[in-house]
Amino acid sequence: MPKGETKKQMGGWPRCFVLRDGNSTYKCGHTDKNSPQDHKEINKIPQKLEEDAAEQQQPKEMSGSSSSGRSSDAAKLKSSSSELDLDRPNIEDYLPSGVSIQQEPHGKLHLRDLLDISPTLTEAAGAIVDDSFTRCFKSNPPEPWNWNVYLFPLWCFGVVIRYFVLFPLRVLVLAIGWIIFLSSFIPVHFLLKGHDKLRRKLERVLVELMCSFFVASWTGVVKYHGPRPSMRPKQVFVANHTSMIDFIILEQMTAFAVIMQKHPGWVGLLQSTILESVGCIWFNRNESKDREVVAKKLRDHVLGNDSNPLLIFPEGTCVNNHYTVMFKKGAFELGCSVCPVAIKYNKIFVDAFWNSRKQSFTMHLLQLMTSWAVVCDVWYLEPQNLKPGETPIEFAERVRDIISARAGLKKVPWDGYLKHSRPSPKHRERKQQSFAESVLWHLEEK
Repeated sequence: MPKGETKKQMGGWPRCFVLRDGNSTYKCGHTDKNSPQDHKEINKIPQKLEEDAAEQQQPKEMSGSSSSGRSSDAAKLKSSSSELDLDRPNIEDYLPSGVSIQQEPHGKLHLRDLLDISPTLTEAAGAIVDDSFTRCFKSNPPEPWNWNVYLFPLWCFGVVIRYFVLFPLRVLVLAIGWIIFLSSFIPVHFLLKGHDKLRRKLERVLVELMCSFFVASWTGVVKYHGPRPSMRPKQVFVANHTSMIDFIILEQMTAFAVIMQKHPGWVGLLQSTILESVGCIWFNRNESKDREVVAKKLRDHVLGNDSNPLLIFPEGTCVNNHYTVMFKKGAFELGCSVCPVAIKYNKIFVDAFWNSRKQSFTMHLLQLMTSWAVVCDVWYLEPQNLKPGETPIEFAERVRDIISARAGLKKVPWDGYLKHSRPSPKHRERKQQSFAESVLWHLEEK
């Protein structure tokens, strides 16, 4: 093929073309409008084309075999990369709305071209773009709807109502709740120390009442499904975890004794004073000795006849209510019945997910109190027991399947504690070595 660039065709001859060869350049426009000099140049072109064709015939024959070899190698790479097509993320799904990948002119090499021919790079890019672990702890902002002149005034009106009407009323409701709770809890806690059974019963009722005031301060719309939990020995309740308000929503129905991470600030003060009255157990995730102490307290609590129902969040961290991560096996090796609880939030008004790394619990509560409402469904499911020959880990996975199916959540094979810790240097080095060996292997194939 001569080194020519055809720009437009008319009949059998090019209407306009450019022929470049070394230092010479031949141009042709409309032949009926060219000068005699142009016709001389045109007459030279067929001769030049024949010379170029003769010179390039031999290189083409030599390159034919190599191109066929390259095509076979490309076919092999294509077949190997096709195995990853099922798990390959669609890059355009992660672009902003209205943006798409445009086809570039021929001859330019881009990253997506390399990904098409390299299964290793495809796998690496897929891990970055479509990381299922990171997605478990991301809060997806709602799509903006106040995008035109008709809807924007309505949105402004809603902001005024939420921040200047509903929010002050909710603060007032919460303040009244605290006044009633503290004026009743303090006398009960200190004046009825000799009557433990009556004191625990009254404290349980007061904690449920205070949690009801919290839910009212968000205009909580919570629908409970299934029988209300009862106080029975040798049973434990497990639930998926989205936010600390999970405990509040469940506590307003039944005063659970919850297993929870020890928090700083005013939340920690409530944990060490009020919530300990209902038998809650606290631990520090960074202290390895706390695990043995907590395990002993769990066994003692489960065997108690007068203990409040025990509530555990086996994921160990807050997940964004789209996924469930691995359940810890501690709640499933106590030798008692496990009662699954599925919690599903409706994001129509607000996202209830609490990202503790980016937001304090105080700001999280303010976000809920300035929204229209918190809509939630809670399902109390049938108790489950360890089957013969079943390990605690398999038991935990079976209960996770039940909760995920009921709440419509996706299961991912990740440990939620990875959210709070970084991989070890040895683990990173092994991954780097594995990737380097894979790249070298693909290069040697070529």
